[in-house]
Order: sequence, then structure tokens, then C-alpha cells
Amino acid sequence: MTALSAEERGDLVEALLPVAAHVVTLVHGDGGPQDVQQVFAGLDAVQKDALLVVLAGMVDPERPVGDLLGWVSFDEHGRTIVPPAWAVRTTLRDMAPEPPAEDDETYVDEVAVAAYARGERVAVNARERLAAVRQAAGMGIAYTELDSMHGLKRGSTATFVSRTRRAYQARGEAFPEFRRPDAVRSFTDEEVVAIREKSAAGVTDMELAMSYGVDQTTIGHICRGRKYREVGGPIRAPRESRPGEATRVVWAGGRPGRVVAG
Repeated sequence: MTALSAEERGDLVEALLPVAAHVVTLVHGDGGPQDVQQVFAGLDAVQKDALLVVLAGMVDPERPVGDLLGWVSFDEHGRTIVPPAWAVRTTLRDMAPEPPAEDDETYVDEVAVAAYARGERVAVNARERLAAVRQAAGMGIAYTELDSMHGLKRGSTATFVSRTRRAYQARGEAFPEFRRPDAVRSFTDEEVVAIREKSAAGVTDMELAMSYGVDQTTIGHICRGRKYREVGGPIRAPRESRPGEATRVVWAGGRPGRVVAG
């Protein structure tokens, strides 16, 4: 899949979601081996590789193995297939081996890294994800925000960073230094004015947050003048303002800033 761009990979993954759902239902009782084989026979090599990623993405690695395999707990003779201890303490993540250095993917797609850091749903390998998390942290995006942006369970990014750090240490590699993920991103006067003007023109806080690599709350504070009060640009009116009310002109940083409803 390395020959595809980040956008192409995202489109491919989205297109394969119905196929993945079909395979899941077949395996869970709606079909047999021949039905599954027929589905895979209609896919090319790239699609099969992508389908594996989609199917893996549907599984919660924090759930106990016994829960995940509960539907096949017994064979035709009534014998337990899943060891009872797994259902109590062993998660799927616990069973995943630490990748050896020689098997780790060294190729890093900088486009995919930047997209993942902005919260776009793109396929990334371990090194790309680490680079993206590091980039996002540098922009002031907390691990929990990345979890939310990518639809992950809270704590998933922190766990990934912790496990990756241990893997680096086990291999004797220097782990990349991270800026504190709760660090505050600073903006230039030009960026602040641009954000306020785009907001006044109808761009949503979510879109602006994704563009500038911060959360929606930060964008809201900038647009309402709670941050960078000394900088100009259209200031969003307080929530109690009603559409149609006259706007007033205020001065910020020596430049007029129009208060707009919204």
C-alpha cells in the first residue's frame, strides 16, 4: 500500500468497510468458508492488504481475549478452546509481540504523518504514527485529543507512546524527545486575524481547529477575543447576541475590529 497516497489509502479503507462488515457477518454464522473465500477472490492484492487493516481496526485491543473469542469458546465436543485465565486478565494488546527492529517499517510518509496529526483518518505504520503524535504534541494537541479525533478509546495514544518507548529502549535506540502534549500553541498576529476573518466568513471552529492543529476551544477563545485581545480582526459577538442586531466597532491593537454575530 506504500504506492498509494494518504488520500487514496483513506478512500480505499472507506470503500472496504462494507466488505469487512460482510466478512465479519459470514464468519459469525451467516456463511461458511466458501462464502468467505468468494469474497476474497474478488479482491486484488492491495485490497486484501487494506481489508486486513480494516478488520483489525474493528477490534478493541483492550478487551480480554476470552470476550473476543467467546463465540468459539467450545468445540464440537464441548471442550473449552479459550483458556479461562484469558477472559480474566489477558487483553488482545497483551498478546501482541513487540516488533523486532528488523521487522519495523522504516518508511515514513510525511504527508500521512501531517494528515494523522491533523486528525484525518489515514493508514500509518508505527513509525509514521509516532512521528504524527510527536508533531501533534508539538502543536499543543494532547494525547486524549488525538484519541477523540481518530475515534480511539481514551488512553490509546498514551499507551502506544509508552509501549513504543519501551520497545526503543529494549532495542537500545534513543526515543525521540516529545514536547509536552499540553503545551500551548502560539499564533502570529497574521494567523489570529486570518482565523477571525475565516470564522466571520462562515468557516466552522472544527475546520479551523483541524487546519491549525489545535482544539475547537482554542479557536473559540481566539474568535471571541478571549485570547490575543491586542490583535485585530472580526471579534465574534457574545452568545447572548441575536442575529440581526447591529454590530459595533471595537479597537484592538490600534486597528478596528468588527464584532460579528455568531
